Amino acid sequence: MAILKMYAPFFDGNNWLHVLTSGKDWMIILTLIIMECLLSVDNAVVLAAQTQVLPTKSEKEKSLLYGLWGAYLFRFIVIGIGTYLINFWEIKLAGSIYLFYLSIKFFYDQRHPKEVVEHEKEKEAREKAHYKNKKKKKHVLSLFWRTVISIESMDIVFSIDSVLAALAISDNPVVVLIGGMIGILCMRGVAEIIIKLMDIIPELEPMAYVLIGIIALKLLLALPPLKWEMPNTAFAIIVFAILGLTIIFHFWRVKKHGHKHL
Repeated sequence: MAILKMYAPFFDGNNWLHVLTSGKDWMIILTLIIMECLLSVDNAVVLAAQTQVLPTKSEKEKSLLYGLWGAYLFRFIVIGIGTYLINFWEIKLAGSIYLFYLSIKFFYDQRHPKEVVEHEKEKEAREKAHYKNKKKKKHVLSLFWRTVISIESMDIVFSIDSVLAALAISDNPVVVLIGGMIGILCMRGVAEIIIKLMDIIPELEPMAYVLIGIIALKLLLALPPLKWEMPNTAFAIIVFAILGLTIIFHFWRVKKHGHKHL
């Protein structure tokens, strides 16, 4: 019964009708799509890179397609569980701390690039050693299915941040599901375009982590004794305002200094 209760909103026709005909909900969905694209574009590149071990273009495309459907299924499962768990203040507190950590870590890494480079080199060396060991082993599954499983595993790890942030923005699982699914499709379909856009306007990446910090604060303020819930419409307005200010700041800085990069 608990499982049925968790997933009941997904199968409520009235809930879907309300979401699809609500301007406020579509504003939140658009916000979720923007967040998904900004936070996950690098992940799309990593997933695409994983397919390079496959010999044919057909197998590469098929593995990404299977990975996409797997990502949708995982989102459906996790959003249902998350919608239930996010009602507990302990989970909200843990989620808020984790999102604050992500935001602070990003800006710390920006200020200490040498440490990040060293960490990445160590990580790359470990991954190479792990890959060599895997090559020596005999596998039951074919290379194609091992690649699909690898893509699914990476997708699960990558999407936890996005799901947590989305649930902090809206408590309606249908809104979160629509936003996440459209976001995944857009992010994978136009990953190269988004990467080029973020290269042209590099301030978009730090902007995303500023928003993560705001989402963490939103979760924190909802905890007892305050129990103050920021209206979803207000949050969406904040997101679009910050996005607009970021773009204005970028062009002002380019005009003043004559270069793009930070």
